[in-house]
Amino acid sequence: MRIATKWISVHVLVLAFVITCCLGVEDKMLSAGEKEHNSCPLRQFGQFSAWSEPVNLGLVNSAFRNLHPAISANGLSLYISSDRPGGPGGVDIWVSQRASLDDAWGPPQVLGPNINTQYNDASPNFSFDGHWMYFHSNRSPSPCGLADLYVSHREDTEDDFAWGPAENLGCAINSPYPDNGPTYFRDDETGTVTMYFNSTRPGGIGEGPHIYASTLGDDGTFGPAVLVPELSSDKFDGRTAIRRDGLEMLVGSNREGSIGTQDLWVSTRTTTSDAWSTPVNLGPPINSGFEEGGPALSCDGTTLYFYSTRPGGFGGMDLYVTTRTELCNDEDDNENNGRHYACKKHDD
Repeated sequence: MRIATKWISVHVLVLAFVITCCLGVEDKMLSAGEKEHNSCPLRQFGQFSAWSEPVNLGLVNSAFRNLHPAISANGLSLYISSDRPGGPGGVDIWVSQRASLDDAWGPPQVLGPNINTQYNDASPNFSFDGHWMYFHSNRSPSPCGLADLYVSHREDTEDDFAWGPAENLGCAINSPYPDNGPTYFRDDETGTVTMYFNSTRPGGIGEGPHIYASTLGDDGTFGPAVLVPELSSDKFDGRTAIRRDGLEMLVGSNREGSIGTQDLWVSTRTTTSDAWSTPVNLGPPINSGFEEGGPALSCDGTTLYFYSTRPGGFGGMDLYVTTRTELCNDEDDNENNGRHYACKKHDD
């Protein structure tokens, strides 16, 4: 037992060293836009239009469960979680690719054994520089609990099949209970990295799961997680998605006021040091009388991917996409931090 414990400690320390080294140079990588084509740099956001009618993602879906997507910063790789045949077992992480934003998505391909196992591996999420992928897994043996948070690294952010062996994030952030749906956020002003996720560990409001947050320490390991009470309810609170500036959070929940068995809700804050507002139901056409969850936001905040059990899909759970337009102010010149983005005048 002592040998096993010592091995886990050394394992986590090695991972901490790697994360610290790589995250320490993230600022340099994000500023080198010409070198990091698949990174998501910080920018200011304006107001947005309403979300459009959701569209089924078609052949990305299957007759099986298709849920918990993640979109790359360049919008050309869509990662999904699915229990369709072809993977090693349970729910696996797959990726669908397209040549340009105007092209259709190609057939999903399953990621290799560095990521997927015979157990459930799901809910991928990326660091802003595109080098790290976080996800959850109930693989065995687990050093911490029933389902833990894991991370994998790749050197080439353009290669969806270059992910290295997955590493457990350690038993400070993970617990003996299921810990799922990681959502990475890096505050560029303070340099603080926060991992949001949902967990059924004791201390929440009701049965759960509820939303927790853990920050990355100077030693490169994530610290003990704390409940985020303003994002949690006395019912189910699931996968989250955060806008790049950290001022908008989407969460799947069946809290009081839901239209269906689970809805997508939105919470905002004025600055990253403020508490989150009380979540507001996104309403139709995003939510229906069925189940909606697993939100994933594009880097520019204008595209939302999620799963739904609404009629008309290929299987029990299908992936959908909806878009919104960023609205320009009169003084906007469509330039922000040297990066061009599309916005629409209020009276267009």
